Amino acid sequence: MSSVSTLGDSEVFVEPLWRVEVHLSDLERELLTTWWVRRLGFVSHAGAASVTTVQSYTRLEHSLGLLALVAHFVPEDRVARAAALLHDVGHLPFSHTFEHAVGLDHHTIGADRIRELTPLLARHGIDAQIVVDIADGRVPSVLSGRTRGMRLDHLESFVRSGRCHGRTTVAPPVTLARLRLHDGAIDTDAETAEYLRALVIGEARSQVAPTNLAPIAVMQRLASILLTDPRTATTAEQLAAMTDGEFWAAVISSPETRDLALRLRARPDLWRVLPASAAEPAAPPGALSLRVRRLYLDVPLVDGRPSPPIDPAVHGLPQVPARFVVVPVAD
Repeated sequence: MSSVSTLGDSEVFVEPLWRVEVHLSDLERELLTTWWVRRLGFVSHAGAASVTTVQSYTRLEHSLGLLALVAHFVPEDRVARAAALLHDVGHLPFSHTFEHAVGLDHHTIGADRIRELTPLLARHGIDAQIVVDIADGRVPSVLSGRTRGMRLDHLESFVRSGRCHGRTTVAPPVTLARLRLHDGAIDTDAETAEYLRALVIGEARSQVAPTNLAPIAVMQRLASILLTDPRTATTAEQLAAMTDGEFWAAVISSPETRDLALRLRARPDLWRVLPASAAEPAAPPGALSLRVRRLYLDVPLVDGRPSPPIDPAVHGLPQVPARFVVVPVAD
């Protein structure tokens, strides 16, 4: 049996990014065989950016990474470990790409999916609602607390994404050895905190780069057609349950969306991203609007004390919420 298997068929899972040996519980091994967890292996963590960048790892890889971090800090916390493995089960295809744009919220969907696992969790002595509350941050835990600062979930994302984009300069296990937890927030030394701040800024820049914003806008348009055109007959619930591959199959098989979907896959460079103010007073024909609601800019504590917040203006980041217009160009 492979130590990197995602099937729950091995007692030990060696998380390849953090190099943490996770001794899987019977519950965790069983959860890894459920569809809502398995499905995460077919949902890209980077969302639409997986079309235009090398950031192609999945939500399942991220969830297993978070499980490894929780197991590293609090190996005996069975409920937090379950919440780490289940915290993303509500994500739509391509992760955050369709969030808000189609009136769906992955937290609400995820809570419902965790509750579907009530009998399984109960067999292992765990209340599904407590898992929901921990995953959503309503109950203080190793995953969240009352102290403001970087959480394990975001740490996992920043380092995993940073490695894909070539931003990491320190091996993740070395970084992990320098970290502590303070009421659910990452605490470290000044040098490591500065390194993590650089990863946060790099991730934020990636989120507002044209390679992310352009495919998001086009894919939101494709989803809107699926949901509103009676000829496509797709419900919001069906969209929410799709994998990335099923979304592509839906938009490529439909005459109403095929040309746009194939154009995005073949030539994602044929869209320009402009601040909404630059396209006023009238947007060009075929322009798509896009709103960025937030950037993830939480920073770690330094020796138990808050460190200065990141000022978006200093680093060339937009103030959020920010509006953009995505304009097609001729090939």
